[in-house]
Amino acid sequence: MEGGESTIAALDAIINTAADNDVQEVVIGMAHRGRLNVLANIMGKTYEQIFSEFEGTAKVDQTMGSGDVKYHMGYGSDVKTFNEKPIHLKLMPNPSHLEAVNPVVLGFSRAKADVMYHSEFDKILPILIHGDASIAGQGIVYEVLQMCYLKGYYTGGTIHYVINNQIGFTTDFDDARSSDYCTSLATAVQAPVFHINGDDPEAVIKCAEIATRYRQRFNSDVFIDVVCYRKHGHNEGDDPKFTQPHLYELIDKHPNPREVYVKYLLENGDAEAQALAKEMEKKFWADLQERLDEIKQNPLPYQYQLPELAWKKLRRAAAEDFDSSPITAISEKDFRTVFKAIMNWPEGFKPLRKVERIIQDKVKLFNTEQKVDWATGELLAYGSLMLEGKDVRMSGQDVRRGTFSHRHAVIRDEHTDKPYKRLKNIPGAQGKFRIYNSLLSEYGVLGFEYGYALASPNALVLWEAQFGDFANGAQTMIDQFISAGEQKWNRMNGVTLLLPHGYEGQGPEHSSARIERFLQLCAELNMVVANITTSANLFHALRRQLAWPFRKPLVIFSPKANLRHPGSYSHLQEFLTGGFKAVIDDDTADAGLIKKILFCTGKIYFELVEKAERSKD
Repeated sequence: MEGGESTIAALDAIINTAADNDVQEVVIGMAHRGRLNVLANIMGKTYEQIFSEFEGTAKVDQTMGSGDVKYHMGYGSDVKTFNEKPIHLKLMPNPSHLEAVNPVVLGFSRAKADVMYHSEFDKILPILIHGDASIAGQGIVYEVLQMCYLKGYYTGGTIHYVINNQIGFTTDFDDARSSDYCTSLATAVQAPVFHINGDDPEAVIKCAEIATRYRQRFNSDVFIDVVCYRKHGHNEGDDPKFTQPHLYELIDKHPNPREVYVKYLLENGDAEAQALAKEMEKKFWADLQERLDEIKQNPLPYQYQLPELAWKKLRRAAAEDFDSSPITAISEKDFRTVFKAIMNWPEGFKPLRKVERIIQDKVKLFNTEQKVDWATGELLAYGSLMLEGKDVRMSGQDVRRGTFSHRHAVIRDEHTDKPYKRLKNIPGAQGKFRIYNSLLSEYGVLGFEYGYALASPNALVLWEAQFGDFANGAQTMIDQFISAGEQKWNRMNGVTLLLPHGYEGQGPEHSSARIERFLQLCAELNMVVANITTSANLFHALRRQLAWPFRKPLVIFSPKANLRHPGSYSHLQEFLTGGFKAVIDDDTADAGLIKKILFCTGKIYFELVEKAERSKD
């Protein structure tokens, strides 16, 4: 932290002020610089724990795994403020991708607010700690800033704390940004910015307190830009003089903020300041040595929260868990309850004539053939989970109607524009259905949903891409969090991705969701990848996400043209028996004529069936 030590005092001030202004929980996202210091001095993680992790003695479950560097792990604690008020602290795990943790923190905070605090956002405070180069250079910061007032992503305001080194890795600021300030993007949402000298800890604390009260009063994002320096290079072994010789000549001679403050106290009449400072420093180094010599330090008592207790009831997956699926069928009574609810709307509501016809066709299909199409199978999965008291959250671009106009989870009155959620009025359903059309972001929104799922194991959390290959824009989240989070940080996650996929002659961007990439990421039971053929199998796959005694990310390559293919329709009985079928047998073939068996899914299956009907082979 050398050069930016005031950060610790600032965080302490934010947490104390927050607790005095109704905040019960603080969620922090930060990269490397100062992370160990925050863990020890803010979160109350014991030096013994930190040393043991660095010595490699921490018991981390990494079967054949590489894990992650120790200071990327998350941590939670319960602390008491100056005024004896309890407050829950959470530091989120993060990869080396600077700022990638931002949307995860916000999604996590939103879920905790929804689950724990009845969506009272004043009860939970997100803090994002940025570097000056990364806040200016990483587009994800802008994406999460644009979320701050949106209904689906609102968290009551975030405090952005910038440790402004005036240097990014080895890059001077005049090569790192075009804006005047690294925080200039704050003007996009009229968020206030405090620029402070990091050598003046009293000013830093004063601004931290004002910023926290401002957030609580106006529920706005607010920025604290602490202009300081970095004593060493990128790490202690890196020599910054290679690239900034003059700057580091000045820094070498510059007293640290602690020395500056002791001098200030002496000059302002506090004669004991120097002796006290020396005594504190001596005691601190002695304490550190004791911890390293394995004299125990008492860890803070910790009270598990409701979502954490839900996680504790789950276990890790084993290979044999995937040999067969759990039973996810529902009763005919529940089926008919949900089906009837989603096929009706309130008295006086007038949907668009075209939408009314689409819904009537679904009712007719069921009444005449006892069959259910793809979109209805999906909504039945959500409604049946809600009957079991589980929440469902979904977001993405155009998800309310579905990119290909198939879902119609929310319909609108053609005269008043008033929306109606088709899953809203299911008799007996205790679970909530939340569905939001997102801002035009993949990286930020998928990160938000991953964070939401991290805080709520008993909710089905889904993100749908407008086209499957748009997941390219969220690749950092997929590589660093979704496929790797359980391995790196021992954190399971059940987030579900729906990626429309199918070669429909619309060109490369609108054809492939890059199945091969996701298959490559599936090592060590990382996640489940599926290309589903029938509506009943989609229904069971979605319900299985919460039926499993563990959580896994699920990636579904959802169809486009086949959304309305009669071959994808499923009979009522397929929803009332069994579970997800990994293999669906071809019951039309004559076994005596078979010379070759092909395994295939979705679009290819339908094309082969059509060919088989014209051929005796």
